[in-house]
Amino acid sequence: MITGPRHTVKLARKLRGEMTVPEVNLWTELRKRPAGYKFRRQHPAGRFVLDFYCAAVRLAVEVDGQAHDARAAMDRQRSAWLRAQGIATTRIPARTIIEDIEAVVTRLVQICDHRAGSPLHHPADGPPPRIGED
Repeated sequence: MITGPRHTVKLARKLRGEMTVPEVNLWTELRKRPAGYKFRRQHPAGRFVLDFYCAAVRLAVEVDGQAHDARAAMDRQRSAWLRAQGIATTRIPARTIIEDIEAVVTRLVQICDHRAGSPLHHPADGPPPRIGED
């Protein structure tokens, strides 16, 4: 599991009480564990705090609002650091969450499903083909 130093953990706890309206709306849906995926809110990751994080598929979800517009360089650093840790980041505009929360949750489930992957070989189909036999 990814976490951060003590000061980042404290900041994450503080931010849980200061979530924006789009974050609260999204959290209301994500806490229902759509398609069985568990999300954490305001999750510490290194020196960063992720808006939402699904550990099962190593996916960070960032809600982009006005605060993110002013911190594009920091967002790039965060994404690069997360990528180096094997964590994918998806960014969702706050306006989209307000306007169509169902579509946002559906898309997040699709991303999680894709990251969870499906096995390339299905045992019921018999043994896998030998090299060169596609």
